[in-house]
Amino acid sequence: MNFNFRILPVILAGLALITGGQLQAQSKYTINGYVKDQSNGEALIGATVYIRQAATGTVTNVYGFYSLTLDPGTYTVEFSYLGYQSIEQEVVLDKNIRIDLELPLVAAQLTEVVVEADRDRENNVQSVEMSTNKLDIATIKKIPAFLGETDVLKSIQLLPGVSTVGEGASGFNVRGGSVGQNLILLDEAPVYNSSHLLGFFSVFNPDAVKDTKLYKGAIPSRYGGRLASLLDVRMKDGNNKKYEVTGGIGTIFSRLAVEGPIVKEKGSFIVAGRRSYADILARPFVELLQDGGALNFYDLTLKANYTLNAKNRVYASGYFGRDNFMFDANQGFDWGNSTATLRWNHLFNDRMFANVSAVFSNYDYALAFGEDDLDKFKWSSNIQNYMVKPEVTYFINSDNELSFGGEFTKYIFEPANALGVSDGAAIDISLPEKNTIEAAVYIGNSQKINSAIAVEYGLRYSYFGLFGAGTLYTYDNSTPGESKEVIATETFGRGEKMQTYDNLEPRLALKVQMNQRSSVKASYNRMVQYLHLISNTTASNPLDVWTPSTNNIEPELADQFTVGYFRDFGSNQDYEASIETYYRDTQNQIDYIDGAEILLNENLEADLLIGSGRAYGVELFVKKNSGKLNGWVSYTVGRTELQVEGINRGQWYPTRFDQTHNLKIAAFYDINKRWSLSSDFVFITGTPTTFPTSRYVVQGIVVPHNTNDSRNNVRIPSYHRLDLSARMEGRQFKRNGKERKFKDYWVFSVYNLYARRNPFSIYFSQQDVRTQPGTPTTTQATQLSIIGTIVPSVSYNFKF
Repeated sequence: MNFNFRILPVILAGLALITGGQLQAQSKYTINGYVKDQSNGEALIGATVYIRQAATGTVTNVYGFYSLTLDPGTYTVEFSYLGYQSIEQEVVLDKNIRIDLELPLVAAQLTEVVVEADRDRENNVQSVEMSTNKLDIATIKKIPAFLGETDVLKSIQLLPGVSTVGEGASGFNVRGGSVGQNLILLDEAPVYNSSHLLGFFSVFNPDAVKDTKLYKGAIPSRYGGRLASLLDVRMKDGNNKKYEVTGGIGTIFSRLAVEGPIVKEKGSFIVAGRRSYADILARPFVELLQDGGALNFYDLTLKANYTLNAKNRVYASGYFGRDNFMFDANQGFDWGNSTATLRWNHLFNDRMFANVSAVFSNYDYALAFGEDDLDKFKWSSNIQNYMVKPEVTYFINSDNELSFGGEFTKYIFEPANALGVSDGAAIDISLPEKNTIEAAVYIGNSQKINSAIAVEYGLRYSYFGLFGAGTLYTYDNSTPGESKEVIATETFGRGEKMQTYDNLEPRLALKVQMNQRSSVKASYNRMVQYLHLISNTTASNPLDVWTPSTNNIEPELADQFTVGYFRDFGSNQDYEASIETYYRDTQNQIDYIDGAEILLNENLEADLLIGSGRAYGVELFVKKNSGKLNGWVSYTVGRTELQVEGINRGQWYPTRFDQTHNLKIAAFYDINKRWSLSSDFVFITGTPTTFPTSRYVVQGIVVPHNTNDSRNNVRIPSYHRLDLSARMEGRQFKRNGKERKFKDYWVFSVYNLYARRNPFSIYFSQQDVRTQPGTPTTTQATQLSIIGTIVPSVSYNFKF
């Protein structure tokens, strides 16, 4: 590999510039340590550590670690986290001090009064972060879900700027981006298909998830690789104090998780599994399932960690999941993800924290047809990646937190291993493997200028290379909008460099504090995407193709600008609100000619069209954090459009993800200690689609025609839905007054309460009736609704 290092001196010079004037004299001392959950030893991500006398503080990182450097003196250190009791400690800082602390959960009866101590509420206003939403698993479990099952992806779709093109659609869309423009990480491992059951459930087992964070903009320099968003899902470490079993029995699947200490308070593990059983229950009544057919999904999530000593800790985690749709023993299709992550945390000193991760990820799918070996078709495809990612955080002082590191990823694409057999004659129609490398180095600093102004700035340099063996094609681009002809080819041997790209990706975020309760924030970031999800359907599906950048497909680039106003209000600051406006300009966006061949096409690039894109809008968000009634309201008005030569006469047109209005309401109400209610309402403008503008008839057959070559020229009707659920806690105490170790609860839910037949798509067909001579040939429009009725469900959940 001929890696381009010319930018490294610039980055190192920037590192020296940032740190040169910041290093403190030896009279400064440091407080550092870990903040954890007292009940199970789990690290608390984003817990607030506040120094009252210095009016400064910080938050814990994703491993629960914090560090603050201050002048010598006596300080009151306040540790807080939403939903936990705050703890204060008096500290005489005359040397470096380590304080590892465990916060106790707030008892249910104290929820309404322990408000003022929750300093982390102020992060909405005082943090530099914007275009970011965080949901802990406790909140996710409150949200009504399809068939009563808690789901991470369905939950984030209730946030501003996040939508989906309909029920049964895989993935999600952020600020008008495509499904393939979201980077989804599970313990740092990329997940390429995040859905089970064609989009009705996600691959994330709620019993194994600790925290989710969605970045829609202002993305830190340590992240890259996608244009629209980053969803960072962190798994639980496992209870290091006692053994626990958690599970549930639902309408569609059951789940079970076991966690406990490897060595008490030193190491722990968690193993969580799920399996659907619709095919098992239906097998006695459905002949297809008795002949080897299958309709199920399963997944297994594992994690273990161990503290070697005060400065070293290791983690290992993995995910294995699969969906099976088999029509019989030989025909059907399946898909699945596998990930593995090894991590090492190391404290170099009181102010320098490092993490090194080694990551493996694989996504594959297979398709098979044919009743015997004489006539059959089999096809499989996969994308693998191997990643090494070192990163260092240096807490320079209480006003500067420096981060730097890099990542190196090797990708292996197998677009198609395909074999067709006709009358016993086999034909291999496989497509060649593609090998690529993506590497990046980055540096960033989070800096408090003064009590009112804070900035976060960084720079990322990324490199991408496509390597042989393989063939590069050159196409004739003289006729826009039509499939291109091959005019030249060039063949490369194994390991030879075929095509390379490199880019600088600057990041900047600014916060100006107006007063204690309000601030204005702004951000800019450039993102570059070297991998592309090729899909010409309304909704992404498991058979969509991932392909790398080549000489014909340049990297996608996006520049996003965001400005927002943030405010806390209410007597205890238990309300937070924000309004953000964004504009994203994108280059090298992919669209398709009419009738493009996506699958098993050696000349796929001949059917692709490249153009420009833009997405812009306004997001409003109001949230109530405490009290018996809490929840949030979000509203987004936005547009996302493309301009591609050869489509729509070269004029701007809406993408299939363009949804002008997006309203979400989520509400939770605690009736008493045993009963609680939750509800959500969704309204989304219908997605664009292309309808013919005229027709002509040939021998009684109607041929639709688009006379002005328009793309996405109409919208299907709007989507709206109301869900309700009730949760009943099991008895907390035995008859003798002692507390029960066995905890359980029931969830009763109703999805689509008023039975709205939301359209997924609308298609046209000719009536299946012979037309009499001289009579006009008639056609009809048919609306497809995935779920067109009310869906009640019940699930039982337990923990002991």
